[in-house]
Amino acid sequence: MKTISLLLFLITFSVFAQNETKTCEILSKINTLIQSEHILPKPIDDSLSVFVFDKLIDELDPSHNLFLKSEYETLSRKYRFQLDDYINAKNCSFLTDINSVFKAGLTRNKICLEAIANESLDYDTKDTIHFYRKSVPFYLMENQIEKVLLKKIKYEVLDDIASKITSLDSIKANFKALTSASKKIIIENELCRINAILQSKSANSESVFNHFCNYFDPHTAYFSNDSKSNFVSSLSKEHLSLGLNVRLNENNEVIIYAINPNGPAFQTGKIKRGDQIISVSNKKETYDVSCATIESISTMIVSNSNKTIILTLRRNSGQNFDFTIEKQLIKDETSTVYSFIIEEKNEKFGYLKIPSFYADFEGNSGRGCAEDVAMEVLKLQKEDIKELIIDLVDNGGGSIEEAIKLAGIFIDSGPISIIVDNKQLSTIVNDPYTGMLYKYAIVVLINGNTASASEFFASILQDYNRALLLGSSTLGKATIQTIMPLDQNDNENFLKLTINKFYRVTGKSNKALGITPNVLLPQIYETVCPKESNSPSSFKNDSLTTQCPFKLYMNTSWFEKAANNSKKRIASNPYFNEIKQVNKKITDLINKPKLPLPITIEAVLRDQLEINRLSLEITTLEAKTNNLKIHNSYLNKFLLSLYPPEKESNQFQLEILKTNQFLKE
Repeated sequence: MKTISLLLFLITFSVFAQNETKTCEILSKINTLIQSEHILPKPIDDSLSVFVFDKLIDELDPSHNLFLKSEYETLSRKYRFQLDDYINAKNCSFLTDINSVFKAGLTRNKICLEAIANESLDYDTKDTIHFYRKSVPFYLMENQIEKVLLKKIKYEVLDDIASKITSLDSIKANFKALTSASKKIIIENELCRINAILQSKSANSESVFNHFCNYFDPHTAYFSNDSKSNFVSSLSKEHLSLGLNVRLNENNEVIIYAINPNGPAFQTGKIKRGDQIISVSNKKETYDVSCATIESISTMIVSNSNKTIILTLRRNSGQNFDFTIEKQLIKDETSTVYSFIIEEKNEKFGYLKIPSFYADFEGNSGRGCAEDVAMEVLKLQKEDIKELIIDLVDNGGGSIEEAIKLAGIFIDSGPISIIVDNKQLSTIVNDPYTGMLYKYAIVVLINGNTASASEFFASILQDYNRALLLGSSTLGKATIQTIMPLDQNDNENFLKLTINKFYRVTGKSNKALGITPNVLLPQIYETVCPKESNSPSSFKNDSLTTQCPFKLYMNTSWFEKAANNSKKRIASNPYFNEIKQVNKKITDLINKPKLPLPITIEAVLRDQLEINRLSLEITTLEAKTNNLKIHNSYLNKFLLSLYPPEKESNQFQLEILKTNQFLKE
């Protein structure tokens, strides 16, 4: 027995040693590449050590109720200021040490939860739960574990019930049955999640790689071959897909809510909207949806390496059934350019939605975003439109090359940007085309999620007085990334690396500040929308001393007059004033310190009803129609008659536009 135990110990030690060696090799390669190619490399020192350590610990224990105070303090003393020394010495034993403490904490909680599962909970005991807006210090003592978990489970049970039933009388009448059923599901899911992590062979190496990369800036990241393939695919309008969309329902179940008529899920003829996904498998691994992390489920479904997926589904709470689906290369309608005609007071306006700046990165001979925009603009011009509305709301960017081409469609000639590399050399980017495809007035819609290539494009049109920008300030990302292998012979490990910064033709930058629109338009959630400046590793805003000579498309006085008229209308518009009031409530809910809450059904229900009331206000606002006449262009109507499967997504896009209040303004 001793011989077997020793053999197992040696095998385990050997595996850990191999993992540590491989982790350090990759970290060393990442650092070498960053130091030579990054736009603003930094030394490997105590600052990096603190950043990586804090990010990793917070990722493993975000609520700070897993690690004991003593465990955290021991790890902190050993590694918080020393990780840089370990990394420079190519010694990654710290990761094995941190993981062993993490899994010990999970095992401890598992034992405690199993005990709680077998006992009755006392909901008459006076308990209080505290909420913290900012991270609290590690406080947990070993003798407090059961008490902390008991309070957590009791609150989650009551919160679960209150989220489903709004009548206090109904809850009290069935209290025992409701709490028993909810407690069973909550503990089972938590135990399942813990077991999945304990059985996982992952050593959190990729987390360390990414936290290391994020120290240099928020957009530098490590990619495995699989994640690189997924990322590149996401920037294309065509990619391998099951052809279905899912969402969480009120019971936190994953439900199929849309099926692409051109996709493999639809072609089975047996998968329906409303089916619940119970588990997902790639034949090697199977994830139970109720307890696996959203990230792991998403990775398995999206990953290009998993071309065959087995879904276990349930319909109307009946028996489970399995379907094996082969992914197919299909067009993603949600990320592809589309257009409509809007009629108001006997005049026609063109509406053009650009969801992302996609490109044919994978060589599938598909058109990029700029070419698709050109096609839609030509269709709209056939309708004799008075002006063009370009919608960049929630457009997170994509290919900078496509953004350059797109600017060329709307700018006559001249410089459009200044790009600076890691040697601080500046390159002026000029309009790639002579002349304009569209010559008339343009309004561009933007918001806090308009980012990167979208900001690049929007700022060009703003600087040239080519378009009036309407909305809220953009994200503030003004950097360019490229994907590089860690070395020439490595086909498994890659880096998405920040190599350039871009500046406006005025010499100014959108970095951290974002683009300020000509007309600020109130938007729901804008006050709590995360910005580039929120990231601790974001670059500071700067500007160039030089600027490029360029010719304004329209005179400034015309723009100011149009903007001032718009501001007056918005100030007196009841809808936009309602948005301001709702935003204040959202800000207060998120930012104001939340008082300790008694763990009673009365208190939890009151709290839940307050959130529900705000949610209803938001839903009601978002559902208001704009009473505009919106329809397809003549050419798009004809194309839809040739391709009937695209009618469903076209109708979905049309319905969304009917509640878009920006269009009215």
